[in-house]
Amino acid sequence: MKYIISTLGCKVNQYETQAMEALLRAHGHESAAPGEIADAVIVNTCAVTAESGRKSRQTIRRLRDENPGAVVAVCGCYSQLSPEESAEIGARVIFGSSDHVRFVEEVEKAVGGGEGCRAVDEPFRRRAFETLPAGAVAGRTRAMLKIQDGCVNFCTYCIIPYTRGRLRSLPLADAAAGTARIAAAGYRELVLTGIEVASYGVDLPGRPGLTELIETVAAVSGDMRIRLGSLEPTVVTEDFCRRLAATGKLCRHFHLSLQSGCDRTLKAMNRKYDTAAFYRAAELLRRYFPGCGLTCDLITGFPGETERDQAETLAFIRRCAFSDMHVFPYSRRPGTPADRMPDQCSNAVKAARAHEAQAVGREMQRAFLEQSVGQVLPVLFETESAGRSAGHSDTYVLVSVPTPGLRGRTLPVRITGVDGEQLTGECIPDA
Repeated sequence: MKYIISTLGCKVNQYETQAMEALLRAHGHESAAPGEIADAVIVNTCAVTAESGRKSRQTIRRLRDENPGAVVAVCGCYSQLSPEESAEIGARVIFGSSDHVRFVEEVEKAVGGGEGCRAVDEPFRRRAFETLPAGAVAGRTRAMLKIQDGCVNFCTYCIIPYTRGRLRSLPLADAAAGTARIAAAGYRELVLTGIEVASYGVDLPGRPGLTELIETVAAVSGDMRIRLGSLEPTVVTEDFCRRLAATGKLCRHFHLSLQSGCDRTLKAMNRKYDTAAFYRAAELLRRYFPGCGLTCDLITGFPGETERDQAETLAFIRRCAFSDMHVFPYSRRPGTPADRMPDQCSNAVKAARAHEAQAVGREMQRAFLEQSVGQVLPVLFETESAGRSAGHSDTYVLVSVPTPGLRGRTLPVRITGVDGEQLTGECIPDA
């Protein structure tokens, strides 16, 4: 079977797609070459915003039309919420955000002449963590390990609790075994990911927390460095920082979920912290991981947000001095409380405020890059082009050097300059 697989959305979706590809390859199937008509097209969908749902539908239609006669198979959060719409646009195998092993089996059956299958469950009835093959597509230097699924924060703008269900965690022993396998396979960096990793372990016997999970993984990670996915600031305590710094394995990059720099808006979003708590978390990370990169997500134009609220947000993000930001105009999502809130901002206002925040973000990013000049940063090289090697520093900045043949190696690089949104440098001889 020749397949095409497309992924929308978060790193958890990316991880689950890589796991499905590993299963497909293990069964003898191959990815279709560019321009080759596939026997099956698989779309791992997203529904975090209404726009994500639109892009999911668009991708399904495009791949369906480009591959006449192919079995169209969908999984993920959009098909979890909208299985009927998925069927209407041509999907024959329709699953939600779980049971990926069976999903692959049903795709194989449909390609072999079966009728297809619709198997979308009730997310809040899920109890067990779904174990999938850890790792990455062959040849990559970075692997992901999903350690947690589900979310019960119920932020007013977010549909994900209704698509992913209750909290479920990968047991410590399984996390250690998966990490050891990834290290033995030669990967150089491990990314720990999940829907809401700050809640790791609340469902497990003894309630081990994220700190214990990271210590367990670090102990068997070999030469791999460890990078964390998105963190809620509520998990960042002095004990958390002290113990993680003691492992000596963590990358100095932390992505904190901010969403707004205005306390009134954070309360309307049902976030579990205020700006003072967020700032304390950021300062703790900087104290224990000097020079670390701090990034965040920001939503502009949330219902009821005023110009004064926007000004508070801009002042707060400047105070935090992020190394990069992901800025999103608020996107209404039917089924969420925020969609029903009064005082919805116009698209023009949301876009203008996003533009303002992005401009501040570029200023902060430039400042972070410039302060990196003269430093020596460990870089994991991932690509090579035109006689240059490039990869990411432990602070999660792309670094390019005029030396070929470094792919898969982690080397110290003296940073010599800034080139757009990346750094340039020179490898330190005999390091």
